[in-house]
Amino acid sequence: MKLRKKSGAIWLLAVLLFCSAAFWGFNRDERNFEISKNLNIYYTLFRELNLFYVDEIDPGDLVKKSMDAMLTTLDPYTTYISESEIEDFKLMTTGEYAGIGSLISKHKDEVIIAEPYEGFPAFKAGLKAGDVLLEINGTSVSKKSTDDVSSLLKGQPNVPLTIKIKRPGVDKIMEKKLVRENIQLKSVPYYGMVSDSVGYILLNQFTDKASGEIKAALKELKEQNAKSIVLDLRGNPGGLLDQAIEIVNLFVNKGEDIVSTKGKVSQWDKSYTATKTPFDAEIPIAVLVNRGSASASEIVSGAIQDLDRGVVIGERTFGKGLVQTTRNLTYNAKLKVTTAKYYIPSGRCIQALDYSHRNEDGSVGKIADSLITEFHTKNGRSVFDGGGVLPDLKIESERYSSLTINLIRNFMVFDYATLYANSHDKIASSKEFKISDQEFEKFSQYIKEQKFVYESESTEILDALKKSAKEEKYFDISTNEFDALTAKLTPNLDRDLTRFKDEISDLLAHEIIKRYYYQNGGIEYSLKDDKTLLKAIEVLENKTEYLGILDGSIGLHALNKQK
Repeated sequence: MKLRKKSGAIWLLAVLLFCSAAFWGFNRDERNFEISKNLNIYYTLFRELNLFYVDEIDPGDLVKKSMDAMLTTLDPYTTYISESEIEDFKLMTTGEYAGIGSLISKHKDEVIIAEPYEGFPAFKAGLKAGDVLLEINGTSVSKKSTDDVSSLLKGQPNVPLTIKIKRPGVDKIMEKKLVRENIQLKSVPYYGMVSDSVGYILLNQFTDKASGEIKAALKELKEQNAKSIVLDLRGNPGGLLDQAIEIVNLFVNKGEDIVSTKGKVSQWDKSYTATKTPFDAEIPIAVLVNRGSASASEIVSGAIQDLDRGVVIGERTFGKGLVQTTRNLTYNAKLKVTTAKYYIPSGRCIQALDYSHRNEDGSVGKIADSLITEFHTKNGRSVFDGGGVLPDLKIESERYSSLTINLIRNFMVFDYATLYANSHDKIASSKEFKISDQEFEKFSQYIKEQKFVYESESTEILDALKKSAKEEKYFDISTNEFDALTAKLTPNLDRDLTRFKDEISDLLAHEIIKRYYYQNGGIEYSLKDDKTLLKAIEVLENKTEYLGILDGSIGLHALNKQK
């Protein structure tokens, strides 16, 4: 009897497995048919367009745009990389390219040198920020895009280039000869001591050399008597996952969990732990973050926080908890596709936007508050998923005035710095230079001569409010109030130059310093009065406060605990 029941169960299981397989096979065949059908429709649609559309079309451009449009319905990180874009992709992952070593920018209808990198061909040939590019090897670049000009400047190394430029403040056309070189941009553009005992490291990208550069900086800073470290990840958009893991491993013991990934293809799910002996598992660390810190920056800051290995200071991070994998396509193209979400040691995912559930208008909403989950660090501090890494100590970034933003946007600060540098042979050191009252007055006069005008968001909102008040017939009883607000909010150049003199002078000094001391000088100047950095130094030099943050008795996590 038992044997018969057992045989019946086996037979039933076999039938269920067969039905499941058949059903799965049916679903798979149906799915494959839908894919094949729609690809065939796309092909016939494109063929008819190419044959009968009234004007000539660019087939490659049209297909590229259609693929880009398709991928934007998924998330911003799943992208098609054509063969012509491979060099730019390589630059993002390795920091390497062959060119002249400078940043270029569009200024009105001209392409200019925005910043030459110290030590590279543009710098060695004497090109300066503000130089207007006219010709490259006899090819006019008038009215060309920055992409077109970049293509002319980049290419095979050891190729000579002749570049004609127009320099503001100089009457004659200048010709510069240089040789294209292999350029290696640093992931760590700056490091140094910011107090007698605190070392500072700025990491601006996670290329394949990032962890090595961090390790070299750590070694040198410790030789300079650094007893604690500030790792600055502000504005760092991320990069290679393996580099984030190796950087965390520099500070945590072998075997510690760092990050795990989970996606649709379960075979690709993986947990990453520290596999190497750390460089220093005890040195106190402060990690600086802001809203521009994303992806790999969030893995590093989040892991350091979850493992209670250091303090995180600044603003809530961007909230990109998605992992991309690069897949090879035909004709040397690639697909960068989101394949998983990552989870830091506490188990939380810090992805802020839910791309799988779009609103009716196609917009993407943040993770609902009701779905946010509490997790705990190694020491038991409360941390949460659903929206970036919340710092242990929150410090808001400086917000610029409307006047300052418009001065930057309209190249007023940049152009004045160009004229200043072309008429002054030298300036004081980056730590001593400042804008005098007389120089600020000259700058004020300069922007007036340029007939500079600007708008403010406040006046635009006020105009909209006036319009609503008139439509709803409330304007007549509020005329005096509207007039008073208009007087206060309408841009007034003389008034606003006086009111925002300090922040404008600071930006102007920074731009001028970069003309003489390049990237390093600009960074040194910007760190002088950096509120977030000063707070980090204060915490690292106060052992009681540092340990209090890590055990949850001080900082935002203490507030969370009290609620």
